[in-house]
Amino acid sequence: MNSKQLISRNIEVFYNKASEETRLDKGMGIFEFERIKSLIEKHISAPSLTIIDVGGGTGKYSEWLAKKGHQVHLVEPVTKHIKLAQNRANKLKNKFSIQLGESRKLEFPANFADLILLHGPLYHLQKKEDRDLTIREAKRVLKNDGIILGFAINYAASTLVGLLNGLIHKKSFFEMCKEELTTGKHNPPDDFPWLLAEAYYHKPEELKAEFINQGLFYLNTYAVEGMAWLDKDYFASMLNNEKKKTLVELINVTENDSYLLPFSPHMMIAVRKKSTYEK
Repeated sequence: MNSKQLISRNIEVFYNKASEETRLDKGMGIFEFERIKSLIEKHISAPSLTIIDVGGGTGKYSEWLAKKGHQVHLVEPVTKHIKLAQNRANKLKNKFSIQLGESRKLEFPANFADLILLHGPLYHLQKKEDRDLTIREAKRVLKNDGIILGFAINYAASTLVGLLNGLIHKKSFFEMCKEELTTGKHNPPDDFPWLLAEAYYHKPEELKAEFINQGLFYLNTYAVEGMAWLDKDYFASMLNNEKKKTLVELINVTENDSYLLPFSPHMMIAVRKKSTYEK
């Protein structure tokens, strides 16, 4: 199956130009990778789980989970990422499986997985019905009492970036911000080709509602970066042990604060599939 049928052409083009492979190795990506691993670990309940990494990119999280002894299945719509993930899996003793596919139709039986990561699908599906389908599919494939961890971009993300670096005063950038703040839809202007491809930016309450409406039990929403990245010397501070300790503590103290969630560019929701005996 051609991956161009799986996802929007714009998203395919964006990832063919950008390097998802090296993104987590530099800048904010390094801190994002470490932080997300610690958030996932909060919801790992046993030494060997069956995990599906939906939209798992080049397999960095799948590799990490496989090395910890879990049975991991990566699903990804971008062909370029599939090849890189394959190379990664081939080097492991406990390999993870890889399939070209996407979140609205998972090729797994019902009640199959203990844990499902939706790391990307909720960013890139602008239509609510597509996100609903994605959540329903994850629920179908999940065992009773299983956990879904869904990652989303905050509706205020571009606006905060724009305010911090003066981009807010560029007309096309501000128009994009207004659209995100009012409708959640993110479409990069032509004069900012380096911005993320078409996407959807959630309000925290809306993210919660999308999962609850599918009959899933809400556990919590976590700020990924929290407010810490607003430190004017963020990168330098994160490389200084003493200052990093302060910022990490700030993230931990505020990670579930619903009032401060919109200051975090990314957030993670945790939900559980109810057992059959639960109402």
